[in-house]
Amino acid sequence: MSRTRSVASTQPAVHRRTVLATAGAAAASAGIGYALRPTDSQAATATTGAAEAPVARTVHQAAAPAEAPLAPYTRGTTVASIAAPRTSSGYRRLGDGPGWSRKVRSDLAAPKSGRAGRRTSLAAFVQFTDLHLMDSQHPARLEYLRSTDVHAWRPQEALTVPGAISLVERVNALRGGPVTGAPLQFAMTTGDNTDNNSHTELDWFLTVMSGGRITPNSGDPRHYEGVQNSGLNQYWQPDSTTRDNDKRLGFPHLKGYLAAAIREVNSPGLNIPWYSTVGNHDSLPLGCFGHGDSWLAEYAVGGKKLMSLPASEAKKLQDTIRKASDPQGHHFRDFLKAHARSMRSVTPDERRAPYTARDYLKAHLDPAYRGVGPVGHGYSTANLDAGTQYYSFRIADDVIGISLDTTDPGGHYQGSIGAAQLRWLDRTLRENKDSFAVVFSHHTSDSMDNLRRDPAHPGERRYGGADVVALLASHSNVLAWVNGHIHRNVITAHAAPDGRSFWEISTASHIDFPHLARIIELVDNKDGTISVFTTLVESAAPHRTDFTDLSQTGLAALYRELAYNAPGSSNKLGGGAVDRNTELVLKKG
Repeated sequence: MSRTRSVASTQPAVHRRTVLATAGAAAASAGIGYALRPTDSQAATATTGAAEAPVARTVHQAAAPAEAPLAPYTRGTTVASIAAPRTSSGYRRLGDGPGWSRKVRSDLAAPKSGRAGRRTSLAAFVQFTDLHLMDSQHPARLEYLRSTDVHAWRPQEALTVPGAISLVERVNALRGGPVTGAPLQFAMTTGDNTDNNSHTELDWFLTVMSGGRITPNSGDPRHYEGVQNSGLNQYWQPDSTTRDNDKRLGFPHLKGYLAAAIREVNSPGLNIPWYSTVGNHDSLPLGCFGHGDSWLAEYAVGGKKLMSLPASEAKKLQDTIRKASDPQGHHFRDFLKAHARSMRSVTPDERRAPYTARDYLKAHLDPAYRGVGPVGHGYSTANLDAGTQYYSFRIADDVIGISLDTTDPGGHYQGSIGAAQLRWLDRTLRENKDSFAVVFSHHTSDSMDNLRRDPAHPGERRYGGADVVALLASHSNVLAWVNGHIHRNVITAHAAPDGRSFWEISTASHIDFPHLARIIELVDNKDGTISVFTTLVESAAPHRTDFTDLSQTGLAALYRELAYNAPGSSNKLGGGAVDRNTELVLKKG
C-alpha cells in the first residue's frame, strides 16, 4: 500500500525516523523498496512561486523480488575484481585484476564494535555520473585542441553509447546492495549525461537509460564523418594502415571499427526507477558557452567542421576557455569564422542543434523515455512553468533526496547556485528535519567557484561551494552530498564546529578510465551512528578484449581498454583506497 505525505508541508512531518527506522529495516529485509513517481498536479501544488522547484510527494512500493537477495556479496563489484593491465609496456591489454578492499573511515565518528549485527537498512541506490554520451562527429567539437593538449581528444570517444549500455546491464544484474542486500531503489545520474548539448546526444542518453534502439550516428547515415577517418596523424585512424601518432604508441589497426561504432545498438533500459541531475555539458554548448549566439547554433547543424589547428593557436583558444574570458562564446564564433578556409565538408544535420533547459525538461517528460519511471525522472511540468531544474523526492520512509542545479547559465564549466535555489534548499531541509537527507548535484564543493550572474536573472546573487557546505552542515539531517564533474573518486568529510557533519562523495566519470558507477547504501547502526557504504562497479563488459569482436559487447570492452591507454590519461582518477569502497561513519543527528 502506498503512502502519500507532503515533503514541502509546513506541518510537522509524519515520517518520524525514531519511530520508523525499525519498520523501514523490516521492509528492506522483506524485499520492499520505495520509488517516487510525482504527478504533475502534486508537483505543481508543491510550489509557492515562479522561482521555486517542485517537490514530489508520493511513495510507491516496488515489487518484491522473487528471491531475497544474498548479503553481503562482492561478485560484479570492484571489491571482487577490477580491470587491470596484463601487459607491461606500449599499448597495454586489460584483464582481471585484484579488487579494491573496503576501508572504514572514522573522520566524523568512531565506528563501534558489533554494529554489523545491529544495523538496519535505510536506503540503497546507484549513482551514474559524467556519462558524456557523445556525438563524436559533431561540428562544434574541439578535437583540434589535441595539438596542444593530447587529452583534448580521446580515442574511445566514438564508443560512449555501447559503454553506457553495458553499465546499465551491470546495474540490472546486481542483487541489491552488496553490503545489506537491500533492493536498489533507484539510480541517479549526476550530470554531464551528454557532451555537446546536442539533441542527438539527449535522445541517446534518454534511450540508454529507459530502453530502446539507438543508432549513434549523425550526418551521413551511411558512414562516419569525423576526425577518425580524416587521415590526420594526430588522431587514431583505426580503419587505416596509416601509422598515426596513436598507432606509434601501439594502438591497433581495426578494420571495420568505424562502421561498427555507428551501427545500431540496443539498450534494455534500467530495471529500477531513475532520476536525473543536470550538468554543465547538459546545459551549455561544449559545457562552457552560454546560449544565445545564433551563428554558433547554425554552425552546430551545418556542413563544415574544423579538424586541425596549429598548437600555438590551439593553446590560445584553450586558455580562453579555461580562464572563462569568453562565457558567451563570441570569441569562439570569431575564431571559427577566421578558420573557415581550414574547415572540411560534412553532412549537415538538424538533429545536432543545441537544446535549451526547456528542451531538456520536455524530453525527460516525454512518455517515449519513461522506462520504468518515474514520470519526468524527477522533473515535472512545474519545473517547466518555473524555469527550474532542481527538485526533491522521497527515497524511503525516512530519507529524502534533493537534486540541485549547479550549472551557471552565464557560462563556464565551473558551477554555482542562485539565491532562490539556496533558499529553497534551506527550506526543504528545515521542513524535512525528521528525515535524513541525501543531496545530489553535478559540481563538487571545490568546483563551485563560478559566481557569474545568470543573464536571465542579472540581479540575483550566485553562491559557491563553500556557501553550500556551510548550509548543509547547519542541518543535522544531511548525511551525504553526492556529485561528479571532476572525473575522479574523492570522498571528503565535512564537519561543523557544533558537531554536525556530512560526507561529500564524488565519483569518477564513465568517459575516462576507470569507467565507474557507485552503489550507496545507508544504514542505521543502532548505536548513535549512521554508516554510508560506497561500492564501485564497472560495466558488464569483460575486462579482456578481442580485436576481432566488434559486437555491441565487444565494443563496450574495447571502450574501457582504449580509455586506459588514451594518451594523456591519468592513473589517479580511481582515487585512493579511502575514496573507493568504503564505510563512512557519522553521528546520528
